[in-house]
Amino acid sequence: MRNTDNYYNLPYNPKLRERAKELRKADNLSEIIMWKKFRNKKFKGYDFDRQKIIGNYIVDFYCIDCAVVIEIDGSSHDNKDVYDSERNSFLQSLGLTVIHIQAQDVHNDLLKVMKMLREHPALQKSI
Repeated sequence: MRNTDNYYNLPYNPKLRERAKELRKADNLSEIIMWKKFRNKKFKGYDFDRQKIIGNYIVDFYCIDCAVVIEIDGSSHDNKDVYDSERNSFLQSLGLTVIHIQAQDVHNDLLKVMKMLREHPALQKSI
């Protein structure tokens, strides 16, 4: 069952719906690799969305169960330090934890990335 409090209480800009669909169809290899690990509750039984609209931003992955955003930082983040900082501040103001993963780490050491995520304090669902 989906945690509707963590899902529907987030701000949402419907004008970004088409862009989010385009991003889900894009061939970003590192995101595809991670989505295969997250989809259908494969990661710790947690519910994830890909290219989730939160406010005026589209995040790579959103873990509904733990209120965690996971961003895969590749070349699209180059020279966007101010934008990324503002986005992180906004997301954190909503009580979300933002985890950044380098795309090259997904490609070069996926086991290490998955271990870090399994052990990350924000991805420990309280019972």
